Amino acid sequence: MAVVTSNEYSEMLNRAKAGGFAYPALNVSSSQTLNAALAGLQEAGSDGILQVSTGGADYWSGSTIKHRVSGALAFAAFAKEVAKNYDIKVALHTDHCSEDQLDGFVRPLLELSAEQVRSGGESIFNSHMWDGSAIALDKNLVIAKELLAKTHNVGAVLEIEVGAVGGEEDGVEGAIDEHLYTTVEDGIKTIEALGMGRKGRYLSALTFGNVHGVYKPGNVHLRPELLEEIQREVGAKYGQENPFDLVFHGGSGSTDKEISDAVSFGVIKMNIDTDTQYAFTRPVVNHMLKNYDGVLRIDGEVGNKKLYDPRNWGAAAEAGMASRVIQAATQLGSAGKSAW
Repeated sequence: MAVVTSNEYSEMLNRAKAGGFAYPALNVSSSQTLNAALAGLQEAGSDGILQVSTGGADYWSGSTIKHRVSGALAFAAFAKEVAKNYDIKVALHTDHCSEDQLDGFVRPLLELSAEQVRSGGESIFNSHMWDGSAIALDKNLVIAKELLAKTHNVGAVLEIEVGAVGGEEDGVEGAIDEHLYTTVEDGIKTIEALGMGRKGRYLSALTFGNVHGVYKPGNVHLRPELLEEIQREVGAKYGQENPFDLVFHGGSGSTDKEISDAVSFGVIKMNIDTDTQYAFTRPVVNHMLKNYDGVLRIDGEVGNKKLYDPRNWGAAAEAGMASRVIQAATQLGSAGKSAW
């Protein structure tokens, strides 16, 4: 198959919302992690979303270069080529981008997409995230309104964050406090500023105790029922059932029930990064510890080329991550639902 078009991405989102399931949104920072994500989605029979953060895009461009626009373009080009070899389809998304990073990431990518669309092509990315969680909601929504017009102009979708996610991701750190919980009033402000689709489609990460990274039980208190309350009360005010297309951020380590509850309340996209990072790295550790005398040249020996060949331990890493992707698709209900 291939990377979806703008219309196909809209169909994907509609199908998830109508069918009561969500797509795994997988952060990838290399060709290996991207291939692992595709392999897992293929095995699960699930469509999905491949996404790159600012730090991930820096890494795609080369760890000594760190040119995130080039890295994002390289990610998109690679994904569009290799995705042709799979039976499922994927969307491409840029993840968390704070205010001070917009001019060096999302805005230039949108300008490049606008050039392609004017020439009769498709947007480079299917969606972009604006992360205004670190600033006041009113200012967050002013910037969101500007970006929504630009994403709508190229046929892409905007993702916003209303509330704050705790923990740290790509150098952006959120406190674990009352701001982790979006309110009904926040939801109403969002609808008033961005509308309900006519100005462009957007996904909303309404926070309900979400924290980036993995924390021991008891350190994080998720309240997915808050999503139901916001959907119900805001929907009643504007006469539309489940008015928000919801995103689950900071979901690593969540229980099956927390995930299924969030999906039942309108989550159609769940970000997965920390868990897949560990799933990718763990088999490498296992390989190196078990084969230390083959991967190292000890006491003047030559080691074992077959064991230190990156394709050997790299394949194990990809398989480990692919297994975690299958688990995610199963938890989110997208497994077996690729409709292409």
